[in-house]
Amino acid sequence: MTETGGRWTRRAAMIGGGVVLAGGAAVLASRKPDRGGAHSDYFLALSTALRQAGVAHPVLVVDQARLDQNIAAARDALRPSGLPLRVVVKSLPAANLIDHVASGMTTNRFMVFNGAMLETMAARRDGDLLLGKPLPALQFAEILDKIGAETASRVQWLIDTPARLRQYAEIAATRNATVRANMEIDVGLHRGGFADSAALASAIDLAQSLANVSVSGLMGYDPHVPKMSDPDQAYAASQALYRAAIDVIGAKLGVEGMTFNGAGSPTYTRHAQGTVANEVSVGSAFVKPVDFDTPALARHTPASFIATPVIKATSRMALPGNEWLTGSLSFMDPNAARAFFIYGGHWLATPESPPGLQFSDLYGRSSNQEMLTGSARVALTPDDYVFFRPNQSEAVFLQFGDIALFDGEKITGYWPTFPVSA
Repeated sequence: MTETGGRWTRRAAMIGGGVVLAGGAAVLASRKPDRGGAHSDYFLALSTALRQAGVAHPVLVVDQARLDQNIAAARDALRPSGLPLRVVVKSLPAANLIDHVASGMTTNRFMVFNGAMLETMAARRDGDLLLGKPLPALQFAEILDKIGAETASRVQWLIDTPARLRQYAEIAATRNATVRANMEIDVGLHRGGFADSAALASAIDLAQSLANVSVSGLMGYDPHVPKMSDPDQAYAASQALYRAAIDVIGAKLGVEGMTFNGAGSPTYTRHAQGTVANEVSVGSAFVKPVDFDTPALARHTPASFIATPVIKATSRMALPGNEWLTGSLSFMDPNAARAFFIYGGHWLATPESPPGLQFSDLYGRSSNQEMLTGSARVALTPDDYVFFRPNQSEAVFLQFGDIALFDGEKITGYWPTFPVSA
């Protein structure tokens, strides 16, 4: 029995040891790699420029050289097709930024998405303005009262339903204004608009029956295309739907002088290779936020960053109320070893530099002194800068006031943004 018992004891010990070893291996395998590091030369130069400019608060920075590279990339992509470009105002909500892009692209076409920016654009330029979304009838009436019937009659108002068309026509009639109706068509996104040729034909018939309405063209947005399992097939399908809509408008009104707007930053390079549209809209691609890191925009480079100072830096991240977990957390994730509290935070943005910074799901987000964690290799100290890339531009650019311009060496000036609006 002793021998047998000894054999079982030794066997149990061996099995137990194997379990421990296997468990330890699993723990080590699940341990995250250390991604920490120092600022690159680019962000060191930007840090120096901000410090020399006396910037000690969160600021949105646009690299003008990179912006110009993106403008050149768009020109090169569109040149063979000759497609005109319509600048998307919501994605570049600063007058000087819009002017710079429009000048570089030689265009006076602009797409506007809300009443406030429409008023601003209508007041400052004699451009071709197209609404990128249908506005509520009440706001349509408000805008007519503010900008006047003559100016409003030059705008292409996006129409997605017969009911909205009737509303606009009735409101415009009381103000002696005309409505240039650009018809939104569904080319596969299924976010609204006229779903098929019959619905579009009926809407055009309605427009022709209204004395103060004219049809100015079509708008079909296709950002779903690159997200489909077969983008080529999805694009072909969207183009077929758009072609059918053009055929309807051509049969009823002709196509001379019509605006057939398509694309957007995610698909404009596809349209440049062949499209039934006669213009494309582009905005975000000029500053390339994180959400636009796609193969189609490989020639574009990130040109906008959020810079903010570090307020506090700790040598060890401690979780409130659960300090005992700190060692285990930092062991399993070396990028949670140190804590950095920044000026502001909770932006729709992704940490960019120095590498390895991350948000803490356990600590939570904050718009005041947000905490980022990093490994021991992240040597930030108070007053150093942390850099983010906006995930989108339209949701972020208006949060920081004037845009700081960076030329690669210094901050050369500031571009005021539009008044805050949704």
